[in-house]
Amino acid sequence: MFLPRISIQRPVLATVMSLLLVLIGIISYQRLSVREYPKIDIPVVSVRTVYKGASAEIIESQITKPLEDSLAGIEGIRTIKSSSREEVSQITVEFILERNPDEAANDVRDRVARVRGVLPDVADEPVVSKIDADANAIIWIAFSSQRHDALEITDYARRHVVDRLQVLPGVASVIIGGDRQYAMRVWLDRNRLAAYQLTPLDVETALKNQNLEVPSGRIESNQREFTVLMKSDLQTPEQFNNIIIRNVNGYPVRLRDVGNAEQGAADERNAVRVNGNPAVGLGIVKQSTANTLEVGRAVKAELPKINASLPAGMQLKVAFDTSLFIDESINSVYHAIAEALVLVVLVIFFFLRSWRATLIPFVTIPVSLIGSFIFLYAMHFSINILTLLGLVLAIGLVVDDAIVILENIHRRIEHGMKPYQAALEGSSEIAFAVIAMTLTLAAVFAPLAFIGGNTGRLFTEFALTVAGAVLISGFVALSLTPMMCSKLLHHEKKHGRFYVVIENALHSLNETYRRTLTRALQHRGWILGTAITIAIVTIGSMAMLLRSELAPVEDRGILIGFMLGPEGATLNYMEKYAKQVEQMYAQVPEVNTYFMVLAPGLEKPNPVNLALSFVSFKPWNQRSRSEHDIARELAPKLFGLPGIFGFIIEPPSLGQNFRNQPLQYVVQANSYQELDGVVSKLLAKARGNPGLIAVDSDLKLNKPQLAVDVNRDKIADVGLDIASVGHTLETLLGGRQVTRFKREGEQYDVIVKLADEDRRNPRDLSSIYVRSNTTNELVQLSNLVSLRETVAPKELNHFDRFRSATISASIAPNYSLGEALQFMNAAAKDIVPATMQTSLDGQSREFSESGAALVLIFVLAIVFIYLVLAAQFESFIDPLVIILTVPMAVTGALLMLKFSDGGTFNVYSKVGLVMLVGLITKHGILIVAFANELCAQGKPVVEAVTEAAVLRLRPILMTTAAMVLGALPLAFASAAGAESRQPIGMVIVGGLLLGTLLTLFVVPTAYTLLSRHNKST
Repeated sequence: MFLPRISIQRPVLATVMSLLLVLIGIISYQRLSVREYPKIDIPVVSVRTVYKGASAEIIESQITKPLEDSLAGIEGIRTIKSSSREEVSQITVEFILERNPDEAANDVRDRVARVRGVLPDVADEPVVSKIDADANAIIWIAFSSQRHDALEITDYARRHVVDRLQVLPGVASVIIGGDRQYAMRVWLDRNRLAAYQLTPLDVETALKNQNLEVPSGRIESNQREFTVLMKSDLQTPEQFNNIIIRNVNGYPVRLRDVGNAEQGAADERNAVRVNGNPAVGLGIVKQSTANTLEVGRAVKAELPKINASLPAGMQLKVAFDTSLFIDESINSVYHAIAEALVLVVLVIFFFLRSWRATLIPFVTIPVSLIGSFIFLYAMHFSINILTLLGLVLAIGLVVDDAIVILENIHRRIEHGMKPYQAALEGSSEIAFAVIAMTLTLAAVFAPLAFIGGNTGRLFTEFALTVAGAVLISGFVALSLTPMMCSKLLHHEKKHGRFYVVIENALHSLNETYRRTLTRALQHRGWILGTAITIAIVTIGSMAMLLRSELAPVEDRGILIGFMLGPEGATLNYMEKYAKQVEQMYAQVPEVNTYFMVLAPGLEKPNPVNLALSFVSFKPWNQRSRSEHDIARELAPKLFGLPGIFGFIIEPPSLGQNFRNQPLQYVVQANSYQELDGVVSKLLAKARGNPGLIAVDSDLKLNKPQLAVDVNRDKIADVGLDIASVGHTLETLLGGRQVTRFKREGEQYDVIVKLADEDRRNPRDLSSIYVRSNTTNELVQLSNLVSLRETVAPKELNHFDRFRSATISASIAPNYSLGEALQFMNAAAKDIVPATMQTSLDGQSREFSESGAALVLIFVLAIVFIYLVLAAQFESFIDPLVIILTVPMAVTGALLMLKFSDGGTFNVYSKVGLVMLVGLITKHGILIVAFANELCAQGKPVVEAVTEAAVLRLRPILMTTAAMVLGALPLAFASAAGAESRQPIGMVIVGGLLLGTLLTLFVVPTAYTLLSRHNKST
């Protein structure tokens, strides 16, 4: 072949080509960003609309429904989900992955603009935003103080800390959690207002008219000019308290007469606590292309400098850091690469017993791995868990081609041939098989690049990383390897005792295999039929017995606690339970920090009966218990708290939303009354399943509410209108932003509201007065309206525009998501009527879609390999013989998963099976390619295949041992993220061990029965 020959004849050229691969690979590596997972720019667009004072039913009918009807016609929508709750409509539109996110967002904005005129005039403008997967904070910093309150901390953070963090390289923004914005709070006394014959509208009007900053022009003379500035704005509480609301009987009534103004927080309906102490959270959001680890290091390096400049009592401390897991996981993968490299080199040395021979594949491994970074950079990939996982597995693969060529040349030299001539003949003889193996292994990964959904996007980088490494290894094996063999290898006339002992053992193994294979070929039909039957039965039974899940739950060093209070619970109510949960965390010795967020969410308003806690543990090497063990200890304690619904979630893998539990089962109907009955029955059945934990539904129709029924006739009789009554209630009970005031160069809101002590009892509504437009007299509200206590929906949800309810649950240990979905489908079949339908969301939907896709991908991988082999062998029979090795390997892989601790059928093990297809066929290629050559020379089929199998036994064992030992560091991984690496390692180890053993007999047997050279047996 041209490439090996020119490389042997021109060694400098071969060396330079490999050095160029290394040089460009190093440059590419330095320019790659570091992430946990590949970047997935999911086209998701949200539409958020705030309609203050509106109930969930009004939000659904007047905001959500018109917007959904308009959005439904956009091209490429995958799902539309919406939530209508008090004052807020939130619509989330997820598009198919092929849609450009920016174009999708523009289409949504256009459709929203079309129906803006249909929405209520007093509703805020809908906010359309593209949801960026990188918009989540990678680090949360607790900003606390012993001498300052949250208002002062927030103000100082905005003025002095945020900018210092935001200018760091790679930081996109800094978000503030639990923040307190300054505001001028105007608290009104309803009794005093009534005594002075005033209404809230009078106060609002006075504030708007007397808090002005009007440019007044200039005074100009011949020589000088003066800018005239009228100091008419209000800036201090004293100035606000002194404004005159109205003259009553010649007496000026000031604001302090009917209430008081004070500087305070605009909103106190959220809170952040760190290790039991009040704090403000600063979230660091990185740029989409930034290196997560470098951003984390830069932030943590800046914190001591900022702490040194803070006022006395203030302190910044890292409370939650996702980069720790990424750093630890990537380091453990690097260690796995080093371990695999050492093991592979030892295997080569064992078989060849020569340091000179061992050096050759040892050099090809780093050349191939470093060269693969060129592919990563050219494809705009990143250094992440999956690409590094691909490189670990590639170690055993990239050395295979070099081993095959090295062994073929080494054998000739040992028989006395000159190194130069042995390199030419040996590389030429095996070149076709090497090309076939390289293209076959690269082809098996091609279908992985076409997996649908988010899982497909994730594993595309893994697949193409391995494919790139394999292609480069094939090039290196055909260029650098034969050149080095011609220069480094030489015939040893006398060998040491170690060499002789191993050689005799291998020779004895060869002869034993020859005798065993000869006997097996005498019972070809029985051997082939038995092997295929065992494979089919084992695969079928294991497929049913193995538990299925989307991905293993990793020990990420973090737990998330959820607390849901009863509907109508206050912030004080939730804070009482938050302190109890914090005491539980404090008693766990492995806990490092716990970060509690009451009423979480950056968009206001947020429900106050929800709390999240993020518990960070000590580093992996400083604790004996895993995250899973600690979760099993804390879960029953949290769940057992009376007064709240509490549960623990271990953060999911593959970048799934941590707020969603694994089981997300959606029921859709035309009315919420239908849903309520059906969902209640499903909940009862699900709660009876011990495999499901913290079962709940988002359909809550029991939020306490005061219904205000208006008497329109009476309102008309006294000269009022509905708008005036509603406006008064909104101002006094909800708070209205009336104007703005200036403080230290910043503008803040002025909010008018009824004092807290006047809003504690439903009867307080009856003491509110409104002014008649005709008589100018005050009318007590109790004369115009009637009150009744009722319940209302907490939120009204839609899924694909149908009214829906989602049943969610966590999965118990030794139970799987696949089993949970089977249980729910069976329950739904008995309970859900034909007029309603079910669907899946979140991890459940991804599990369902990726599982079906990976089965198709597995079939496509076999088809791809078959077609590639058919083209190379110019035969449709030979590839069929080679493909028979696949069920043997799959049998070993499934048995390994079944008998390993916690082995499941998940996306990693399924990808490993696809990879196994390419690995195991390499053995068949070696045997069939050489057998064809011998048959072409005139040898009988049985003799030819026996000779080919025996002669290729040693390279087959070498490559198998190299691949198995290369995967062992994954199969027995124990560091951060090991749970995801173990399945793919187990599949490779188990599949290759059993698959290789059976292949050595099945391929020769099938060849004698099916080969095109078979004229007689």
